[in-house]
Amino acid sequence: MEVQPRQIQNYLTADGRSPFEEWLNALRDTQARVKIRNRLRRVESGNLGDYRSVGEGVCEFRINYGPGYRIYFGQIGSTIVLLLCGGDKSTQEQDIEKAKEYWSDYERS
Repeated sequence: MEVQPRQIQNYLTADGRSPFEEWLNALRDTQARVKIRNRLRRVESGNLGDYRSVGEGVCEFRINYGPGYRIYFGQIGSTIVLLLCGGDKSTQEQDIEKAKEYWSDYERS
C-alpha cells in the first residue's frame, strides 16, 4: 500500500473561528500540545496511525497520552484532512456531536 501524503486544513466557523486551534491553544499541558502537533506532522506525511470512524463522515485520531486526547476530522477527497475540533475521553460524546455539526456545516457550504 502506497503512503499518501495529506494536506491538513482547519474548519472555520461562519465567524472565522477555528474550533480545533482554539482547543489546542487552550491546553495547559505543553507536552500534550507537542504530542498533538507531532501526530499531525505524521498525518501530513501519510501516516494516519490510530484512528476510527465515529459516523456521518467524521473520524477521530486517538492520542494515547494524558486523558486520552482526540482530534476529530473529515476527509476531503483522498488527500485533505479537515480538522474539526478536539477533546479528550471525558468529553468524547459531546465532542463527536459538535464535530458532526461542523462537518455537516462544511458540506453545506
